[in-house]
Amino acid sequence: MSNRMWGGRFGGSPDDIMEEINASIGFDQRLFAQDIQGSLAHCAMLAAQGIISADDATAISDGLQQIKGEIEAGDFSFSRSLEDIHLNIEARLTEMIGPAAGRLHTARSRNDQVATDFRLFMRDSLDHLGAQTTALMKVMAEKAHTHAGLIMPGFTHLQPAQPVTYGHHLLAYVEMLSRDRGRFSDARARLNECPLGAAALAGTSFPIDRQATAEALGFDAPTANSIDSVSARDFALEALSAMAICATHLSRLAEEIVVFSSPDFGFLVLPDAFSTGSSIMPQKRNPDAAELVRAKSGRIIGALTGLLVVMKGLPLAYSKDMQEDKEGVFNALDSLSLCLAAMTGMMEKLTPAPARMHAAAGKGFSTATDLADWLVRKADVPFRDAHHITGALVALAEGTGCDLADLDIEAMQKVDARITDDVYSVLSVENSVASRTSHGGTAPENVRAAAQSWCAALDNETLNEVGGA
Repeated sequence: MSNRMWGGRFGGSPDDIMEEINASIGFDQRLFAQDIQGSLAHCAMLAAQGIISADDATAISDGLQQIKGEIEAGDFSFSRSLEDIHLNIEARLTEMIGPAAGRLHTARSRNDQVATDFRLFMRDSLDHLGAQTTALMKVMAEKAHTHAGLIMPGFTHLQPAQPVTYGHHLLAYVEMLSRDRGRFSDARARLNECPLGAAALAGTSFPIDRQATAEALGFDAPTANSIDSVSARDFALEALSAMAICATHLSRLAEEIVVFSSPDFGFLVLPDAFSTGSSIMPQKRNPDAAELVRAKSGRIIGALTGLLVVMKGLPLAYSKDMQEDKEGVFNALDSLSLCLAAMTGMMEKLTPAPARMHAAAGKGFSTATDLADWLVRKADVPFRDAHHITGALVALAEGTGCDLADLDIEAMQKVDARITDDVYSVLSVENSVASRTSHGGTAPENVRAAAQSWCAALDNETLNEVGGA
């Protein structure tokens, strides 16, 4: 009886099934540039050490450069039967230069080869993510400076808590993104050791120069232990962890865009370029881009979880399980890069609604804390007592259907005789935010200074990058 679960594509033979599960060329062909880069460095080292001849080295190097050109031009034919990017390139090299191609694999294995390729790829990718994060930080810091004095409600539990400024709110994300960028940088620094020369797991008997290949590929040093070199994927896990945290931050920002742009809030106006209409409801403006940023965080977090599960039970050194490391990482990298680009575009075009923000800032008795602080400062009331008195005044205002600032002084003094007319000086949202001058507080002067500092720092980084290039 035929096994219908396999479907028609596996009907030929067990070999078909083995090829399907074993082949990685469908996704690891993305590593072609890094694979050729590593092979060129390895070839040069073998020649310098007298392990292969200069003529063979020249033929190999010229062939690899030609193969790179073919792949970049889309003229290279990848074969699933050759499993992976390494064997595909080696087979083509053999077609071009003959048996000399086989000398390239002297003193290395696919195990150290792929570990090197993957580290090179992750290094490039982390640099790119760092640059994208910087671009988003810059947009948000500039917006924060522009809106340093724009008052909005600050929330806890999504309930109005205290007035803050929109600029201050944006700078909170700049700080988060700065830490994300730092984690990308930290992950890059830790992965920047070269596994090439570790061979299958035990090193090699050939007189190779691992320091030379490490330097040629821009690594800080060769890896110190050959077993660890080929069996470790914590560099990918660390990068994924940093990516997952960054994606979580972007998801939180996306959620706020979704909520704050809804008619119930009306704090933000979505740009047309990052929203869509409804197929049936003509009045709708759907925050699709923000929702997709929010959703794609799940892919990235899932990639981290998936690789952790793949690696958790593997004995040293290499196992084929580790072939499952790249597809999830590639998808996560693509997803996060797209999310950063989309969020940068949204934040550039997103328009705040000052009147709606200001009106909402005074709702929910948001200046109650200011009243309690006033009682402490002016009436020498212990804060816990001030908290109780303020709670009674909130209940009074709520019962009469007015805000705290609308209570008359006589009514307030019935609750506590120590209250004077001066209390009204702290009950406006403007005075509330202006008073929050402590380090890191929401006072517009604080926000303006912090935003200027971030803008200057980020501009300087950009200038240094341009100058360095």
